[in-house]
Amino acid sequence: MFYKVDRVTNNQGTPTISLECPHCGHYGTFQSVGSDSAVTTGPSTKNFGQRKCPRPECRGHIFTISQGSRLELSYPPRLISFDSTNIPDRILESFQEAILCHGNNCLKASAIMIRKTLEELCNDKSASGKNLYQRLENLSTQIVLPNELKEAMQELRLLGNDAAHIEAQTYDEIGKDEIEISIEFTKEILKGIYQYDSLLTRLRSLKKKEE
Repeated sequence: MFYKVDRVTNNQGTPTISLECPHCGHYGTFQSVGSDSAVTTGPSTKNFGQRKCPRPECRGHIFTISQGSRLELSYPPRLISFDSTNIPDRILESFQEAILCHGNNCLKASAIMIRKTLEELCNDKSASGKNLYQRLENLSTQIVLPNELKEAMQELRLLGNDAAHIEAQTYDEIGKDEIEISIEFTKEILKGIYQYDSLLTRLRSLKKKEE
């Protein structure tokens, strides 16, 4: 996000801001670190400052842009959390980048990396086919997933495909909600393929100990 700075003054009355901490994930009221800078940008004045997490175990530092106590932007952004257990490195790298792009509001880039995650998934499972559509169809015959998640893989493929081509008419329509739903579907797909077996193994091992 870009702000043109027309005038800067020192703001002693720094407001507290409520938000979810990007470091520890807890929600709280963040106090200022020093004074905010009251920045006049166009017709409005905004507070540019620093805050710290109120939890003693965290005390994480963030930068904020606010109007009064209303937060407009913070950095680092709060990223969507997920369990990376047992996910192969190349798949994990692509999916983490998709989440990072979403957190920084780079939605087209996030869509492309979700598609890249599917491509790496097909590579890992040696799914065959001339294109990603055929490879996902082949992958569907190899894995055990609910039909809804198998259908979602093709929807996610189209999302990334539209974003990757400048001549596509739909890539400008990719919104934050669409990306968030796509990330949630991708999380469930990866969980079903790479994590359910390990969870079942852990459950069975616990039962053996009880016997």
